[in-house]
Order: sequence, then C-alpha cells, then structure tokens
Amino acid sequence: MKLSWVQIFRLGLVQMALGAIVVLTTSTLNRLMIVELALPALIPGLLVGLHYAIQLSRPGWGFKSDAGGNRTFWIITGMAILALGAFLAAVAVWLIPQAATLGLLLSVLAYTLIGVGVGAGGTSLLALMATATAPTRRAAAATIVWLMMIFGIAATAGIVGAMLDPYTPALLLRIVGSVCALAVLVTVIAVWGVERAVHAEQEPEKTPFLDGLKEVWREREARNFTLFVFLSMTAYFMQELILEPYAGLVFGFTPGQSTSLSGAQNGGVFIGMLLVGIAATGLKWGALRSWVIAGCLGSCVALLAIASLGTIGPGAPLTAAVVALGFFNGMFAVAAIGSMMALAGAGRERREGTRMGLWGAAQAIAAGFGGLTGAALVDVFRMTSLSTSQSFGLVFVFEAALFIAAAFMAAQVMERSMTRRALVPGE
Repeated sequence: MKLSWVQIFRLGLVQMALGAIVVLTTSTLNRLMIVELALPALIPGLLVGLHYAIQLSRPGWGFKSDAGGNRTFWIITGMAILALGAFLAAVAVWLIPQAATLGLLLSVLAYTLIGVGVGAGGTSLLALMATATAPTRRAAAATIVWLMMIFGIAATAGIVGAMLDPYTPALLLRIVGSVCALAVLVTVIAVWGVERAVHAEQEPEKTPFLDGLKEVWREREARNFTLFVFLSMTAYFMQELILEPYAGLVFGFTPGQSTSLSGAQNGGVFIGMLLVGIAATGLKWGALRSWVIAGCLGSCVALLAIASLGTIGPGAPLTAAVVALGFFNGMFAVAAIGSMMALAGAGRERREGTRMGLWGAAQAIAAGFGGLTGAALVDVFRMTSLSTSQSFGLVFVFEAALFIAAAFMAAQVMERSMTRRALVPGE
C-alpha cells in the first residue's frame, strides 16, 4: 500500500514544521548576532556551518531507514532534538552580551543539536516518502512537501518579523519557544500512524553501511547528480547568512523588517515552486532540466540586481529584488527536488534512503560551505577600503557567477529523460 494524497499532505506538515524552526536559526538569530550583537559575520557563519557539517551523518540515517529502522521514531526524535537546539540557540543570543564565552559555547552545543535533529528527522522523513510513494506520484509529492516547507518558512518569518519589533531578548525567547513547541506537536500528530498504515516497515538488512553507500556511488547518474547538487546548493546558500545583515547595515532595516524580508523571499520561492509544480508536473510543460536552467539563470540576474541596489541604499526596492531571487530559486529548487525524488526510487531497491542521504549530505556540505564562504568574504572585503555595500555586493556577484556555472552543469548532467529511466547499478 502506498501513501495517499492525505498522507502525503500530513508528511508535508512535518517538513513545514522543520522549515519553521530552521528559518529562525539561519536567518533571525544570524541577523541578531551580526547587527544587534555586532559580532563578525564569520561567527554565525561558523555556527550554521557546524550544523550543516553535522548533517554529513545523513547517509547513515538514510541507511538506517533502508535497513528497517523505525522511521516514525526517528522523525519525532529528530524534530524534538531540533527544537531543543533552536531554543538553546536563542538562549545563547540572550547570554552572549552578559557572558560572551559561555554564550558562544552554548551556541556550539545548540547548533550541533540542530544539525543532529535535521539530519535524523529530515532524512528519515524523505526516506519514508521515497519508499512509500507510488512512482507516478513522487514528483508531485516532492512539490507538495517542499511547497509546504517553504510556506512554513515564509509564514514563520513574516509572523515572527511582525511580532519581534520592538526587539527584546525576552520577547525572542518567548517567540522561539512557542514556535519550537508547536512544531514538535504538529510533527507528532502529523506522522503518527502513517508508517504503519502503508506497511512501510522493512526487515533488517545485514549489508554494512559502507557497502551500501558504495553501491549507490557506483550508479553514474546518482554520482553525477551528487556533484550537481553540491555546486548548485553552494550558489543557493551563499546569500543565506548575509542577506538580512545586508538589509540592516545598508538599507536600515530593523530586526522585524529584515525577518519579514526573509519571509518575502520565501514567499517568492513558494510562487516559483508552485509555478513549476503546476507547469511541469500537472500540465507537463517543459523538462525538469529546462526549469532548473531557467531558475539558475534568473537567480543570477536577481542577485546582480540586489548587488546594484546597494549603491542606492535606504529607499531602494530591495524587497522586490529579493522576492525575484526567491521566485527563481524556487523554480530551480523544485525541479531539482523532483528529479531527486524520482531518482531516489530508481535502481537497486532498499537504497532510497541512502540516495536521499547522500544528496542530503552533498546539500549540507554545500550549504555550510556556501554560507560560511559568503560570510567570510564579507568580513574580508569590509577590512579593505571597500564600502559596506560594495563588500556585500561583490559576494552577490560571485554567487551569481556560481549560478551560471550550475546552469551549464545542469545542461550537461541532467538528461531530459533522467527522471524516467531506471538507474543501472555499476554503470
């Protein structure tokens, strides 16, 4: 028995809850550290990079799912760990002005827990979807689940942005604590009983983890797609840690306004994903590769616009440019995710979770590397004679160049029929 549309929607609620927590840690808390606490951008960059580095464990979590682990248990446990980590990260922001060393140490612990939670819960959720979704529904299921995640991110950023002004540490703790508690509750209700209903549990497999991982790596398309994921996600995440500080330092945005800007960006992502979901999945317009390439090139243009607006400063239409960036990011991302879900279910059976884990690890490495590189470059440029707007602008231009490279790579490695063919192990 395969997942029904209602059950797919329920699993999407879990992804939505996960996105709601993560956006607070990578956007709101990051901006507070850089602007309100006046910390170098490299510090939150290293913390976010740490949580992505911890997600190198994703192939291991995926393999556990393939080997017959209790996915429901790991989804709920992962979300609880993620929520605890996010709340401790907010506590650390409150603590740093009073005891900097202790606050930074608490931040390290918090972002470690965030990485463990996302890795365990997120990978187990995707593994459940890859194994229990009918092949004809995988691309549509991926679109639905990711649209719900982006909706959760955008809604959380918008609502929290409106509630966070005027900013106080106590208000931050109340808001983050409420979001985390609600996310865990939604996860438990949404996922409970789904795995049993579809009979997705599997008997334990005795194949060692490294052997299973090698089997997947020998699949040519899985290997090529891993490299594409790394390059494209490096471009995707390079602005993650610097966009809100850019809005605050160059355009005078308040903490609430910059958090709302993140919500507007993810609103654009939602619209871009919805467009591709309807056009490519519903109406069968265009190959996924074409949507990926268009999204990458559009993201490049939007980033160049964001960089150029820095010369204007306050009053410039930054929000419109950021929404455009989100729109093209969404086009690219959902087409890549649709390909990922289809490829995960192809090839040797009972390796769906391992493939999702491998691509999740590539994304995590790229996200950590991209975010950290973007933050570090801003710090380096600001130590030169360049102005603040020029320092940020150069990073956005470099990110735009990476999106061009990703578009060329997509044209090479993503064949038009790649989501319709089975992978041949060892090819």
